[in-house]
Amino acid sequence: MTALTDIKQPVILFDGVCNLCNGAVQYVIKHDADKQFLFASLQSQFGQKVLAAHQFSNTNFNSFILLQNSVIYQRSTAALMVAKQLKSAIRLLYWCIIIPSFIRDGVYNIIAKNRYKWFGKQDACWLPTPELKSRFLD
Repeated sequence: MTALTDIKQPVILFDGVCNLCNGAVQYVIKHDADKQFLFASLQSQFGQKVLAAHQFSNTNFNSFILLQNSVIYQRSTAALMVAKQLKSAIRLLYWCIIIPSFIRDGVYNIIAKNRYKWFGKQDACWLPTPELKSRFLD
């Protein structure tokens, strides 16, 4: 298992059974030309290790998490930090960082609460293709 301190690249942690989350990860993969991001589901051993290390719930997967330079970003801040680093027009959304986080996260929490109802859920975590496997932890 990879130690948290061994990770030099930014890691996106996501709900592996959520269709919205999986779509977001696939979007990042497509627009991450430098292949800087690594990925792990929150349900994976690595994801569970990160959750435990930061005293987050290990059963509530309502947060999108970015682990970068030993800093944890959650919810809307994590999403905006990822968007800022992509090579697509989505990086323009980073300007939303000026909106207070309690407002951004309020919208985020509404979407997170309803994501399975609105976007669906898989029975098992999404598995990357063999070509992408090296970018996934666990």
